[in-house]
Amino acid sequence: MNTLIKFKKTISLTILAIAIFIGTAYTPDYFEISKNLDIFNSIYRELNIAYVDGIKPGQLMKTGIDAMLNSLDPYTVYYTENDIEDYRFLSTGEYGGIGTAVLDIDNKIIIADPYEGFSAFKAGLRGGDQIVGVNNINVEGKRSEDITNLLKGQAGTPIKLKIIKAGQKTPIEINLNREEIKTKAVPYFAMLPNNQTGYIKLTGFTDNCSNEVKEALLNLKGKGCKNLILDLRGNLGGLLHEAVNIVNFFIDKGQEVVYTKGKVAEWDKTYLAVNNPIDTQIPLVVLVDENSASASEIVSGALQDLDRALIIGKRTFGKGLVQQTKDLVYNAKIKITVAKYYIPSGRCVQALDYSAKDEEGRVEKVPDSLITAFKTKIGRVVYDGAGIMPDVKTSDDKFSMALASLINKHFIFNYATDYFLKHPQIASIIDFSLTDSEYNDFLNYLNGKDYNYKTKSEIELADLKKNAVDEKYYNDVKNEFDALVAKMNANKKEDLVKHKTEIKKYLEEEIASRYYFQKGRIEFNLKTDDDLKEAERLLADNNKIKILLSTSDKATKPFNIKKKF
Repeated sequence: MNTLIKFKKTISLTILAIAIFIGTAYTPDYFEISKNLDIFNSIYRELNIAYVDGIKPGQLMKTGIDAMLNSLDPYTVYYTENDIEDYRFLSTGEYGGIGTAVLDIDNKIIIADPYEGFSAFKAGLRGGDQIVGVNNINVEGKRSEDITNLLKGQAGTPIKLKIIKAGQKTPIEINLNREEIKTKAVPYFAMLPNNQTGYIKLTGFTDNCSNEVKEALLNLKGKGCKNLILDLRGNLGGLLHEAVNIVNFFIDKGQEVVYTKGKVAEWDKTYLAVNNPIDTQIPLVVLVDENSASASEIVSGALQDLDRALIIGKRTFGKGLVQQTKDLVYNAKIKITVAKYYIPSGRCVQALDYSAKDEEGRVEKVPDSLITAFKTKIGRVVYDGAGIMPDVKTSDDKFSMALASLINKHFIFNYATDYFLKHPQIASIIDFSLTDSEYNDFLNYLNGKDYNYKTKSEIELADLKKNAVDEKYYNDVKNEFDALVAKMNANKKEDLVKHKTEIKKYLEEEIASRYYFQKGRIEFNLKTDDDLKEAERLLADNNKIKILLSTSDKATKPFNIKKKF
């Protein structure tokens, strides 16, 4: 009953606080809020008294809160005290831990990608090692999410791991200390082989990321950088002010970058470039894809609206919403969507209207009929309601079903572990590639392993069979149908050869990361990056850049780049 008494006190204080707040702001809603809090209180009381099994108050409350917030949008999120490490990582790129990602493979918890320079790396942990114990707790058979809270913790605190090293059978114990893990927002920057173009990879808009971009940019300019590529692909966003700072590096002081508008007047804000720029003339390309969101869309969209950069890639995610985090009691936090943002042309890139969900909670994209045309600074036509459409649209990357199966079932990861154990070193990132003989070794490794998958043709064929049976046509076509299935199965056996180039690339990347880690993974991908090659090609042709950034009809409509394989 103590729990119930505490809960009643909390509800009473909450109602009082809401009454005081609403009395000054939203008086018409007070009765509805008060009534529904009373209903909620009554339900909780009756559950606590009468429910057949014991209930866990904290868990039950979090379930209710999460369900309530999920009815709004995916970005309004409640963080309990136990979730604070995750919150810190999302907002700052920092957390207390050992510095490694983990995977669930064959009911084992496997080290995936230790971060260079941090505890796990310094202790000699590498991809493929298995965690079987944490602080004398046996974690065999558990999943990675079950041990997250065991691995994370305050920096400086000790942690003991029981590890089975890849290729070994006997576990060993390793003692190490948790550290403040600060992942770099700019994990890689370099001059590209032409010695004219600089490249900066930005993975998130965490606190201070603009300084990382600034340092990289100044470093590249010091090496003679004449053109710049800023890679925002896969960057899900983050802090708005960091996005403003980065745009400011390339535009004149005083220009508007973005403005926000919310229900509360304090969120109607205009963000200007308040600092002196670094370089307003350097030819600039921004790479984006379908996973470039939020702050990434502020940067790419503002630079597009101001005709300052050429945007290359795929249409971005379409998140034009702004969140603010509020502190709650008992060290909890809530992140709330408080506004929409609008880039210099006046457009909002938000692709989904969460206020217009249907009865089943589904939300649709903004229909084409409601998408509005806007104009950039010099008059190019751009559109709202659907993310940022690149000036140069590249073709979508498509996995073969064979590759998807090999990745999802971790056969590529596991083979890379075996390869690493057998080869103490490999060639440099620039020179490394698997020979045909080594690729055949990979195919031999797959013998007897289940990497089965269904192709689209097989799925459609199964549907056809079902319909034929239902309509009583199947017996008439059974022989032809069975022959077609047999032919397709025979062809599937050749998929590992047919898709060799694609599979080999991902296999080489995973192997390279075992020797050269996160930076090596990025650098290896740049060798075969079609979007990057297109950016380099256009930057080498100043006239082409000028045409694309003009008001001509060709410049206002994205065009597709056909890739040659």
